[in-house]
Amino acid sequence: PGFPLIELTGGAMVLFVAGKDSVKGAWIALSHFHANMDVLVSLGSLAALVTALLALGDLEISSFGAIGSMIMAIHLTGRFIESYLRDRASKEIRSLLKIQAREARIIEGDEKELSVPIEAVKEGTIVLVYPGERIPVDGEIIKGRAAVDESMITGESIPVGKEAGMTVTAGSLDLTGVITIRVSKTGEDTFLSQMISLIQEAQGAKIPIQAFADRVTNYFVPVIVILAVISGLFWYFGISSFYSFLDRAGSLLPWVTGLREPLSIGFFAFVTTMVIACPCALGLATPMALITGTGAASREGVIIRNAEAIQTARDIGVVILDKTGTITLGDPSVVHYELPHEDLGPVIALEKNSNHPLAKAISRMEETDLEVEDLEEIAGEGIRGTVNGTDYRVGKPSGEMDHSHHLNKGRTVVEVRKGGALRGYLVIEDPIREDALEGIQRLKSEDILPVMATGDNENTARAVAERVGITEVFADIMPEEKLDIVRRFQSGGKKVLMVGDGMNDAAALKGSDVGVAIGSGTELAIDNADVVIVQGGVSRIADLVRISRKTFSVIRQNLFWAFAYNIIAIPMAMAA
Repeated sequence: PGFPLIELTGGAMVLFVAGKDSVKGAWIALSHFHANMDVLVSLGSLAALVTALLALGDLEISSFGAIGSMIMAIHLTGRFIESYLRDRASKEIRSLLKIQAREARIIEGDEKELSVPIEAVKEGTIVLVYPGERIPVDGEIIKGRAAVDESMITGESIPVGKEAGMTVTAGSLDLTGVITIRVSKTGEDTFLSQMISLIQEAQGAKIPIQAFADRVTNYFVPVIVILAVISGLFWYFGISSFYSFLDRAGSLLPWVTGLREPLSIGFFAFVTTMVIACPCALGLATPMALITGTGAASREGVIIRNAEAIQTARDIGVVILDKTGTITLGDPSVVHYELPHEDLGPVIALEKNSNHPLAKAISRMEETDLEVEDLEEIAGEGIRGTVNGTDYRVGKPSGEMDHSHHLNKGRTVVEVRKGGALRGYLVIEDPIREDALEGIQRLKSEDILPVMATGDNENTARAVAERVGITEVFADIMPEEKLDIVRRFQSGGKKVLMVGDGMNDAAALKGSDVGVAIGSGTELAIDNADVVIVQGGVSRIADLVRISRKTFSVIRQNLFWAFAYNIIAIPMAMAA
């Protein structure tokens, strides 16, 4: 249980996570690099140790036995340092694993409290949490109120007030009050478990630049073995022609070998070439930077699902933003409505069946137990269904009524039709995210064009866009048109990042170069995204671009020094 690292034969490092059916690959990408490195180290050290045995006989050969031991000591020391760096880079996963609860305090039918293993907690179970305890499950508070610290998950240090009807997340900390929770998700379905899984997948994945290093490494070992054999044979058969050269070089460079026996200097050249060329740096250049970069992103509340996104994000030229839930907070409320009260209940009943932020705002207006039949939700249009035998439709305005005085204030208008006849409308306002203006300015400073693409009315969209500094706006569009907009910018040679949180954004998220979903969005949007923003909004996009550029800069720097070292050191080793 916990987070053990098991070292397998050949140097493969494999990560086992408790509760998972499959082996997670945070280190699997490094395995063949270790195997290659072990081949060179093994051959070099064995050759050195063989000379110690040959020197016992009558052969004129120097013993390099001590050097064989030195090679292994240096190699193991390097592996220790490497393991320490990997361990430090993966601390984000370990910190998340630490806050996973092992047990939960459940309430049975007779109000008896009972502590059970977290694996035994099922959906619908009632769980009790006291102040100072970690919340063990995802669920809804049905009783009590408390200040909850969600910083380990969202990165936000300010405690959040929670009360009956609000949701809580596994791993967050109850600071002040006793709360009773009805479980909605358990085990691998909890938000915390999904976060851990996403980080592991990203840290274990490969990015395009790593394919280059892979190809080089695949050819590297056989080439080095051949070069080592060539250099050994060259010095064995040609030493007599280079005595004067070695003597002159030795007077200038103190590390030039003083060996003169053909067999000794041949073995010396072979061993030094094998050992100096260990491809450790090539193998670690990309994975280590990738692990650190994705870890840094997770601390900023940005979970990278697809590791390729961390390379692609550095070249983004256009960021397309949905309005509701992305630029705005995604927690709208009804500020005005003109609708007969007899129609309000059916409208609320309809909207309770939708995950759209605007639908949630309407469904919170009051309670209703009305049943809905023949329900149909049309992305970008609205929702329809039959309530008490009557057909209701709630969605985009038709243009029959003038709503400009609301739209010019950045509000959204939803019209209601009963049996095809217009019955009235509701006005919904969604506050703009606090970081939206700052995030847009940061994107502009990086020469990235921010674009708004929304199904909302033109007047509403432009009012919101003007407040946050966006000049290019596509409004009143259908979901498939968002994908067309993405492709339009891509055809112009731009890399496009799409941000959204609803099911109407799913196609555009998938079609963009980098798809980013807001963590509060629908599962469909999150499933089609490369990156998930857990906390915050547009400013996190700027953070993603910054981290991507920094990570890729470090990868290129690592690869440069890895190649430069080998280009210089291998010829020197072959020259004995």
